[in-house]
Amino acid sequence: MKRITLFRALILAALAAPLAFQSTAQAKPAVEVAFVLDTTGSMSGLIEGAKRKIWSIATAIVDSNPDADIRMGLVAYRDIGDDYVTRSVDLTSDIQDLYARLLDLQARGGGDWPESVNEALDVAVNKMRWSSGGETRRIVFLVGDAPPHMDYAQDTKYPTTLAVARQKDIIVNAVQAGSAQDTARIWHAIAEGGRGRYIPIPQDGGQVVIIETPYDDDIIILQKEINGTVIPYGPAPLQKRTENKMRQLSEVAAAAPAAASDMASYLNKRAATSSEAVTGGGDLVGDVAAGRQKLGDIKIAELPDSLRALPAEQRAARIDDQISKRQALNIKLAALVKQRDEYLRAHRNKQPKQASSFDREVEATLKAQLQR
Repeated sequence: MKRITLFRALILAALAAPLAFQSTAQAKPAVEVAFVLDTTGSMSGLIEGAKRKIWSIATAIVDSNPDADIRMGLVAYRDIGDDYVTRSVDLTSDIQDLYARLLDLQARGGGDWPESVNEALDVAVNKMRWSSGGETRRIVFLVGDAPPHMDYAQDTKYPTTLAVARQKDIIVNAVQAGSAQDTARIWHAIAEGGRGRYIPIPQDGGQVVIIETPYDDDIIILQKEINGTVIPYGPAPLQKRTENKMRQLSEVAAAAPAAASDMASYLNKRAATSSEAVTGGGDLVGDVAAGRQKLGDIKIAELPDSLRALPAEQRAARIDDQISKRQALNIKLAALVKQRDEYLRAHRNKQPKQASSFDREVEATLKAQLQR
């Protein structure tokens, strides 16, 4: 009897095994990237460059992993005695919100040489909500020019934090702005302990090359039309936030057309899998198109005024019309984005080899580490 019971158990296990494998194979991959950024006064040049290139960095992630869920986070740090020690944006798929928070950062403070690097790394590794599971790539970029305070008794020191990072399968890269030897020694140790790269760049972050293309204006126009298909819904604060994101493209385009084109390229490449026109939810058209929401399940009070007064059939027809319009516009935009990508690639290939810079080094590192 025992042999028969054991035999049946083995058969059941064998039958269950393919099902478990299938579930794992179908799990959607994710990419999570956090920037731990020194925001003291000496980092002003690099921070301004990062603001201009964050969308191209996000697009580099999409190009390497087009089907992955992408979440990015930020830990800004200074030191005890400054306006703040750390300020963080947890890992989020709302890249537009992250971008807005990055724009608000100003390089100030500092004074003594070491900074609160230990606390910033601890926040990134231990307090951010990293996903679990083997289908997730987890990467940190520590970016700064000064070594950590090792004399703060309350801090968790970086070797301990790096041990946790290894347990969580988080790669930690160390990007050094400037050439201070005491920083270089510890940044090398952090990169080695974090299984990442040590990346030296100029103090100002290096020359950020902004390439304008013949396609930028048309890309921005098309993305504005796509934004016109957005229907904000949900609680009033969420609707307001979604409306602000619809305006964000115009504001960026007025100040930095190439950055606005980068933003539109990112949104277009994500639209194929997410149906989003803005990041972070709150768009009824995108959520219904992607199957994240059913129109009939939404409370009337959380619909915009333009839909509340309509009968249910007309509401559904309005949503279907906007979905169709968005899909057609995204097809046109995808063709322009492809032409823009080819133009940028050709332009870069013609240029002489340039010195290292924050954006180029980060993009190259992501490309290598995401292919592992």
